[in-house]
Amino acid sequence: MSVGLGLRREMFLELDTVDTSIVDFWEVAPENWMTLGGKYSKQLSKFSKSHTLYCHGLSLSIGSTDPLDEDFITKVKEFIERHQVKEYSEHLSYCSHQGHLYDLLPIPFTEEAMQHTIDRIKRVQDLLQRRLVLENASYYCAPDRAMSEVDFTLGVIDGADCELLLDVNNVYVNSINHCYDPVEFIKAIPTEKIRYLHIAGHFQEEPDLLVDTHGAPVCNEVWNLLENVYRIHGVMPTLLERDFNIPPLEQLLDEVSQIKTIQNRYSDGSSYD
Repeated sequence: MSVGLGLRREMFLELDTVDTSIVDFWEVAPENWMTLGGKYSKQLSKFSKSHTLYCHGLSLSIGSTDPLDEDFITKVKEFIERHQVKEYSEHLSYCSHQGHLYDLLPIPFTEEAMQHTIDRIKRVQDLLQRRLVLENASYYCAPDRAMSEVDFTLGVIDGADCELLLDVNNVYVNSINHCYDPVEFIKAIPTEKIRYLHIAGHFQEEPDLLVDTHGAPVCNEVWNLLENVYRIHGVMPTLLERDFNIPPLEQLLDEVSQIKTIQNRYSDGSSYD
């Protein structure tokens, strides 16, 4: 059992006064840190020597038709090695087309796009010399859909021999926006493909339109879905994401504690299918 929290630069003001011992690992976006010098670079270097770090990237753009930015990947590898990062995850999406788009867009659910993505993942893994962990992304349209989201996701993971970061909130958001059963989605994923989990909050624009914002507390439906993941697959490392409207650290730790409580409930295996 382990629980994690996204590390933000502003948290360093609270880390010396708040007990964070419940947090087993911390996650950073390498793009937000690897070009920094001065105070923040020193703070992260000191922090990474005594804490377990995961990286969750933002700009790999694994599904893009633009050439892979191999110089960027090399810099990520150097960052990972410098801070002894345990896992490097990214999004199963793209964010560039003849330039950066500053948004995470859905890869078409087609055989051609699947194979293209698989080939790029294999190249990234060769450069990093480690397996990539890819997150199932939230999406609001499905261009040229030729298969289901879960079939596309598993096809990529299998074909590239990489791993899945199962974002529980994204499953819930997509299930509402695209009318499918989130528990059936989770059941379809082989346990051995899942490396770790994310949970987060979202915004309800309409009853049938949720927006993945990471800017609110986790809702009851997502907590319930997390329990279903543990019931089906067993307890797995789980991280709380919060990217804006960030409350005091103690409030975030209350949600982290809730993850731990649920993990304890399922840790002996008595609640599994």
